[in-house]
Amino acid sequence: MDGKRARTVAVVLAGGVGQRVGLNTPKQLLKIAGKTILEHTLGVFSAHCDIDEIILLMAPGFVEDAAALVEKNGFHKVSRVLEGGASRTDTTWRAIQALGQDECDVLFHDAVRPLVEPRIITECVEALRTYSAVDVAIPSADTIVVAVPLPRGEVIRDIPDRSGLRRGQTPQCFRLSVIRAAYERAFADPDFERRPPTDDCGVVLRYLPDVPIYIVPGSEHNMKVTHPVDVYLADKLFQLAAATAPHSSPQSRNTAMAGRTMVVFGGSYGIGADVVELARQCGASVFSYSRSQTGTRVEDADAVEEALASAYAATGRIDYVVNTAAVLHVGELADVSRSTVTESVSVNLLGPVNIARSAFQYLAKTQGHLLLYTSSSYTRGRANYSLYSATKAAAVNLTQALADEWTKYGIQVNCVNPERTATPMRVRAFGDEPASTLLSSEQVAQTSVDVLVSALTGQVVDVRLNA
Repeated sequence: MDGKRARTVAVVLAGGVGQRVGLNTPKQLLKIAGKTILEHTLGVFSAHCDIDEIILLMAPGFVEDAAALVEKNGFHKVSRVLEGGASRTDTTWRAIQALGQDECDVLFHDAVRPLVEPRIITECVEALRTYSAVDVAIPSADTIVVAVPLPRGEVIRDIPDRSGLRRGQTPQCFRLSVIRAAYERAFADPDFERRPPTDDCGVVLRYLPDVPIYIVPGSEHNMKVTHPVDVYLADKLFQLAAATAPHSSPQSRNTAMAGRTMVVFGGSYGIGADVVELARQCGASVFSYSRSQTGTRVEDADAVEEALASAYAATGRIDYVVNTAAVLHVGELADVSRSTVTESVSVNLLGPVNIARSAFQYLAKTQGHLLLYTSSSYTRGRANYSLYSATKAAAVNLTQALADEWTKYGIQVNCVNPERTATPMRVRAFGDEPASTLLSSEQVAQTSVDVLVSALTGQVVDVRLNA
């Protein structure tokens, strides 16, 4: 093959019905981190520059549901949503027929692998320039045993050397003519239906044994959501991996924010003040409220409602609501006062709840965006600031839950997770620290605005010092 890139089509196989997860609906319609598994998977391929077209094969009876998700998310690369077959091989064959006779590269991917990395897709496309069949696999960390059945139970027959064993993943990738030829030979084999291979590379290996199948290194994160525990693990992986911070050009930020209205709680200093300044530079009308600036306390629901109503009265719309208000008290929980406990929980948890409740009516009108903030301590509670860690973990759960609840209204909800940042609140808690070890509040504000003008929802977006 020459080095010229062929047209590349991703075929997303979403034909399963979720029986092993214990569902009567397809597991790919389960929601994880604010979106369905199918939306996450389609989003990765839609955003990838090497993918020219996407064909979606959906479980029978749910084609319209899938088409609605495609339309809602603006997945313009999805050209067709088709009904899958009764088995994996039937679904793949329907996709092959839908692709027609024109040669192309095709990547078959399980819809229930939503954590596939763009790097894997890139390497698969590059490998298809040299090979006509490509698999994705990772080494096996576990010992694999070959079992034989007994009348009761099983015994081990063999233990293969695991150094040469790999765990197969997807996408599985082919020149269209190669995978079509393999299936045509398969359907001509009377034994094919009785003992079909478990995947498409297995079909090529059995019926086109002279075609080498190149292996692209996969990822432990590229897991398949199959069992109930997988739903939990995938959700945690989305939470811990966080979203890649988006980057917008000054022109795109200005275009998105010009004429819009932003309300910032906690906007008197630090990250909040920098968000206020940057949004104003982008052409937004910005209203800043804080305890020191306007006497607005986020733990006071009436004060929050009054602030939002005032901003709405001035411009007739609210597009962005940002909450940077927080308190950080250091000390062992057994030693802090009751008033400290009350303040920490009220400002850091009740405050975001009050803001979300009051902002909903305004953001629903504009299909706007709510932005909250967490801390790296949300993934594991830290000694001596347990209240802060706990309430910041709650902010993440609130973000994901609201993104799920509000998706039908078109409201985006995200959470920014900065590493240690040079703010007055941090200085009060920890004193002076080397500047080289801290993010600047301007960096965090920049990412915050980029998130606000992005299409993200339900995500925790990291801001890292050395990113």
